Amino acid sequence: MKVTRAVLPFLPFCQRLLPDRLAGLSLALLKATALEIAILAGHLLLYPSGMTQERRASVPPLPSPDDGAAQLPTQAKPPVVLLHGFIDNRSVFVLLRRSLAQHGGQQIASLNYSPLTCDIRTAAELLGRHIEDICERTGSERVDIVGHSLGGLIARYYVQCLGGDIRVRTLVTLGTPHSGTRVVPLANAHPIVRQMRPGSTLLEELTRPAPGCRTHFVSFWSDLDHLMDPLETACIDHPDLMAQNVRVTGIGHLALPVHPAVATGIRQVLDTAHTEAEAAAHAGGLTVA
Repeated sequence: MKVTRAVLPFLPFCQRLLPDRLAGLSLALLKATALEIAILAGHLLLYPSGMTQERRASVPPLPSPDDGAAQLPTQAKPPVVLLHGFIDNRSVFVLLRRSLAQHGGQQIASLNYSPLTCDIRTAAELLGRHIEDICERTGSERVDIVGHSLGGLIARYYVQCLGGDIRVRTLVTLGTPHSGTRVVPLANAHPIVRQMRPGSTLLEELTRPAPGCRTHFVSFWSDLDHLMDPLETACIDHPDLMAQNVRVTGIGHLALPVHPAVATGIRQVLDTAHTEAEAAAHAGGLTVA
């Protein structure tokens, strides 16, 4: 994947200075960093457009059992809820939303929670009310969720600790610190950042037994994610959860909800039935660079 032409003239110089393996890693990191900067610049331009809550469009309910359309061999896909990360908004999902709408056919909804939110539990309760409203408006019993970074942690708390597994069929997380991240210690002044630290009370709640959890979890994690420390914290490791971890190579944290290869992976996950989760768990990683 070509990042920018400006980076390319420096590649031979880096290769002469560094050993082969180290040069390969450094060049991949250089490309990923350049892409992160470009995505950040673009996202800052789009950010104002996502500051307001999404307008609730009138959605026709799913066909009833008496409706002739219910006899079709394919079952209607559940709505997809997109949940952004820390100090962000729904504008981060502009490209992913377009990809899902063009290829998946699902009804798609976004939720903005306040950047002043200081408690993951409170945000999870808000998510629960939002999902109940979506189910009531669409007639669907369940939804799928895609959560980026903190959004994935909020959704996981809703599923595991607030009974949300009855409503959530599949939860896809993108660069979510499931075991806590140690990055940027100075950010501990914010209460919600402290909840994302290893060993926090909230993260300990997520390690408790969750027998019979009905949600299928899929975590996309990147080997160049500068906000995950350690990198493997973005993987889900819980004996009671149906969880699949997908390693993404060559991109950073901000690129996860933007990159077309990741979007393709998400669409494939949402098209995979529960019964195929075990087979999907044997799939390899995702190389995008």
